Amino acid sequence: MRRSHYVWGIGMVAVLLAVAGAFSGCGDDERAALRAHERPAEPVDLSIQEFLRAKIPNGPGGTVAAAHDGTLVHCRGFGFADRERRIPARCDTVYDVMSMTKQFTAAAIVKLEMQGRLRVSDPISEYVGPVPADKRGITLHHLLTHTSGLDDEQGGDDYEPISRDGMLKVALRSKLQSEPGTEFHYSNLGFSVLAAVVEKVSGVGYERYLATNLFAPAGMTQTGYVLPRWKRDDIAVEYDEHGRSQGRPNEHPWASDGPYWYLRGNGGVLSTPRDMFRWHRALEGTGVLSDDAKRKMFKPHVYVGERDGLKAYYGYGWGVVHAGARWLVEHDGGNDWSFGEFARFPDQRVMVFWISNQARGEGRWNLDEQNAELTFGIESRARD
Repeated sequence: MRRSHYVWGIGMVAVLLAVAGAFSGCGDDERAALRAHERPAEPVDLSIQEFLRAKIPNGPGGTVAAAHDGTLVHCRGFGFADRERRIPARCDTVYDVMSMTKQFTAAAIVKLEMQGRLRVSDPISEYVGPVPADKRGITLHHLLTHTSGLDDEQGGDDYEPISRDGMLKVALRSKLQSEPGTEFHYSNLGFSVLAAVVEKVSGVGYERYLATNLFAPAGMTQTGYVLPRWKRDDIAVEYDEHGRSQGRPNEHPWASDGPYWYLRGNGGVLSTPRDMFRWHRALEGTGVLSDDAKRKMFKPHVYVGERDGLKAYYGYGWGVVHAGARWLVEHDGGNDWSFGEFARFPDQRVMVFWISNQARGEGRWNLDEQNAELTFGIESRARD
């Protein structure tokens, strides 16, 4: 089973989202269970709460976080992170952030460039060994912008036990969808190749490089694959459209140091809403990435498409969206069960992050389809 990873502007434009609404549709027993597990330091904005209470369907569990001017103004769970054990979702629940992982891989590449260890204009042949003639023109820039031509259909299931070198062999022998640099084709495989480059250039494991150079300076102690020592009950269980449990994301087949290489680097990182806020704060400053590195990462390098008057581009691991007179940078993530969104409005200094452990409900509701309405609704209330 191949778990797909969605992204804003991919496939057309998977528009923005957000989610929450703490006690929407809860019965008395559920409210009592939620209250019993409440923890302090979970700010609530009443206008956001009321908006979400009206918009979130009964059933899913998840968390919404919103920030303005560097302050976390709302970070509240809704429903259960684990229905069977009646553990409520909260600000510090651990979720699979899915394709939002790509922004961390992209940040690792531009960080290595800051450190003078590579250039995004370098051909991949400098890092992954002998490259067939049709792929000698592929650069790191092409991988970062999904213009390498690599075809995801050549890869396998996210949980297939394949090594780094095995994944690279598959990528290098695959048939290209287009000449490098000519067309946009969203490629999870391309970001796994970037994760391999991170390891080869840095000399340490992919997660270790992120932990040392990105997460620790940002104060993100609850983000990674296996290095954070989470308690099992802190990690959200995922559910399919019928409400059937699919287990926790790190309970599927993984290697000892994280997911296998059809998922590593393009998805699978676990994090909390509070840590994602810390990442947002880090991106507002220069303690992790320089202004030049961030400009490169958030530049609208490649046009993706237009929907509902919104023009979408792709930067390095980020969707870059022109919405009226303003820009926003974002990336969503989805698999067969969960869905989430991370959106930043730099000029307004607003962040919206939401995530749910159930994306769809048997044709009755689909949080992906509520993307734009929810995200812009939360953003406007956080800003005001």
